[in-house]
Amino acid sequence: MSSFSFLSRAVGAAALALCSLAATAQDSKPIEWVLGYAPGGGSDVLARTLGEAMGKSLGQPILITNKPGAATNIAADYAAKARDTEHTLLTADFATLAANPALFAKLPYNAERDFVPVGLLGRFPMILVVGPNVPARNWKEFLVWAQANAGGTSYASAGMGSPHHLAVEMLGDTAKLKLTHVAYRGAAPAVQDVMGGQVPFMFIDSAVGYPFITAGKLKAIGVASPARIKTMAEIPTLAEQGLPNFEAWAWQGLVAPAAAKPETVARYSRALQDALASTAIKARFQALGVEAMPGTPAQMSSYVKTERERWGRLIRDNNIKLD
Repeated sequence: MSSFSFLSRAVGAAALALCSLAATAQDSKPIEWVLGYAPGGGSDVLARTLGEAMGKSLGQPILITNKPGAATNIAADYAAKARDTEHTLLTADFATLAANPALFAKLPYNAERDFVPVGLLGRFPMILVVGPNVPARNWKEFLVWAQANAGGTSYASAGMGSPHHLAVEMLGDTAKLKLTHVAYRGAAPAVQDVMGGQVPFMFIDSAVGYPFITAGKLKAIGVASPARIKTMAEIPTLAEQGLPNFEAWAWQGLVAPAAAKPETVARYSRALQDALASTAIKARFQALGVEAMPGTPAQMSSYVKTERERWGRLIRDNNIKLD
């Protein structure tokens, strides 16, 4: 072998090694998962649980960035304008993708154009609950009680435009009830006032409501899902009590900035599906009363479109605006 040939091969091998190292360095770069809610809540727990599992699968650390406020608009705007589109993810939920486009006349992001779906994460069934002083134990008794209040009755929610709020608006439309909305800054203070009797009822998601229901501090009237929750099987659905097809969920999905490469999105989607299929994640979700929603980006896109149309119609019909 000539010295020139040997030198050429050596240079080629060195170049290949450098490329390999560069690729490895790029692949190990941390991924920023943006979340529009404060640490410690159900959404935060969900993101951290899945982020840890996905990070192991991808061989990259996933770091959660909490940017709460403005009905998830701050987080969505941040993620939509991210410079590193290959290493940014966003929890895009009911508010971000379905409700906000109808609730706000102007948004700092475009729910349809600025993001590409990675896959749905899960959904929390909404539960109709009343305080201990309300004389109702099921939907029939609740309806009699609510209709007896000729001037209308008030209800609590986790905030304007939240699934907790819009679920009651849908309930009022369906059952022809006169209701007054009392909005809180989050589910926790709303629950406290329902338990204390300051406000008689609300819809609460399963993850937040579970400990208060099992402790007897809230009375569960019915679940707004087609089937009963496995961990709370004693609570009947509203559908089986006389409200057919009544569904309300607090759901979440995972998206990337629209400029992310298709192969990057596909890689994240595979890691997400692997995480959702794992025994540990399934057990964690069941403990939280969360229904996992494995599926493709296309399936997420279809689900979001249906939800946006359904809730957008309700918001417009009831003239609900946040600006």
